[in-house]
Amino acid sequence: PESRLEREFQTFQHYFKQINLSHTMVNIPKVRKTFCKYSECKKHTQHKVTQYKAGKRNKKALGERRYRMKQMGFGGQTKPVFRKNAKTTKKQVLRMECQTCHKKKQVTLKRCKHFELGGQKKRKGQMIQF
Repeated sequence: PESRLEREFQTFQHYFKQINLSHTMVNIPKVRKTFCKYSECKKHTQHKVTQYKAGKRNKKALGERRYRMKQMGFGGQTKPVFRKNAKTTKKQVLRMECQTCHKKKQVTLKRCKHFELGGQKKRKGQMIQF
């Protein structure tokens, strides 16, 4: 006997809860114990955690050369430049290196406004010190 309006409101509430799951502040330790899937380990080991950063673009890559050739001469900008950025946050990617076999893996986190690596942990009942 639920009305259509009540059902719509419940689905809206569920959708709104999903949106608000994005954390504002994420703090991750620099060393983390996680599972290493490679054949040398295949168990939980210590991993060194760093933040992933995109590498320098190669000027000799085919796409880059083709773009430069197309840009030459008259005619202005030839390819579209993306300007309609809708997102205010980016997904954070962790680069984890196993301390025993030195293999690396990448783990994607949820979207967050502020990301901190190796910050101080919050403790209950602790006084704030300035």
